[in-house]
Amino acid sequence: MGLYLVEDGLMPEDLGLPRSLQFLEPDSTVVVYTTVYESQNFSLYVFFLPENGVIPLHNHPGMTVYSKLLLGKVHIKAYDLVNPDIAYNNPSSFHPKLACLKTDTVFTAPCDTSVLYPTSGGNIHAFTAITPCAILDVVGPPYSKRDGRDCSYYKDIPYAVSPDEQMTMPEEDGKCYRWLEEIEMPKESKMDRIEYLGPQIIEVSP
Repeated sequence: MGLYLVEDGLMPEDLGLPRSLQFLEPDSTVVVYTTVYESQNFSLYVFFLPENGVIPLHNHPGMTVYSKLLLGKVHIKAYDLVNPDIAYNNPSSFHPKLACLKTDTVFTAPCDTSVLYPTSGGNIHAFTAITPCAILDVVGPPYSKRDGRDCSYYKDIPYAVSPDEQMTMPEEDGKCYRWLEEIEMPKESKMDRIEYLGPQIIEVSP
């Protein structure tokens, strides 16, 4: 709750961000990001997306994410796995996983902070920039391949028939389902890192 309250009150100026985002190349779809703060407990990043820039569908295994759109307009699509325990116990499996659509909405800054929990809240999500935008993410615990928290990418497949005849399908309940197939990071997805030059963050122990 403490991180939520801090992030929800943050404005672009608090991080030294220009509201114009003129440093983004107008004809480029390369996403730029900066690391504001890193520790063993959490990491804080700002992602800058040019118009039509995309952060592809990806997950945050065993992690909680506080995400806030600081500037611009962005389309967010987010899913939760129907059987997350099975999926995370077999992290190397590329077999399609059944997921429920949680968000498929265009957001315009300023807006409230969203919370993505390890198995709920839309833990697997994608961003597509409608206008140049800036997104603040606080991730805890941070990504760690050694500790089993590596980022995986997915493509969503229309929900029609089960790829596994032995899998029990959910009953029609008014929800939207898709299959998520794990893929390698899309080749067209490009990110550049820039140095953070804003105010420094100091983590204070209780």
